[in-house]
Amino acid sequence: MLGKKLTEARWTHVALPSCDLDKAIEFYTTMTPLVVVSTHEDKDGRNVWLSNDKQVETPFVLVLVEFAKDRGRPQPQLTPFAHLGMEVPNREDVDAVAERARELGCLHWEPMELPPPVGYICALKDPDGNVIEISHNQKVFEEVRTLWGGEG
Repeated sequence: MLGKKLTEARWTHVALPSCDLDKAIEFYTTMTPLVVVSTHEDKDGRNVWLSNDKQVETPFVLVLVEFAKDRGRPQPQLTPFAHLGMEVPNREDVDAVAERARELGCLHWEPMELPPPVGYICALKDPDGNVIEISHNQKVFEEVRTLWGGEG
C-alpha cells in the first residue's frame, strides 16, 4: 500500500491557523483520536498534519499552521456553529470526551440528543476557539460507506 499514487481527485485535508501549535497538538492528540503524521517548518512558521492512526485507505488530514507573524493571536475560523465533525462508535465516548472537556474548560456544547440525522453530540473548543463536534449515531461514516458499497 505504501507508495500508492493518487488516481482520482479526493478530499485530503482541512487547514486552520493556530496561534500556539504546541497547545493545539496537545489538544487534538489528547481530546481526539488524531495522531501526528508529520511536522514541517520554514522561516515563515511551522505546521503539523494530524490524522487517524494508520488511516491508509482514505487518508484525511487536519493541517494546523502557526504563522510566525501571528503567534499568540488566536484566529478562530470555525465558530460559533461552523465546526469539524468527528464520529465516535459509542454514546459513552461522547460523554467521556465531554467530561474531559469540562475539566479542561473547553466544552462548547453539553452532550445532547438531537433528531436524526444529528444523533448524540457535544462540542469542544480548541485552543484557537474552533468548534469540534463529537457525535454518536450520526451515521455519516455508515451512510457514505453503504451508498458506495463499502463495509461499515
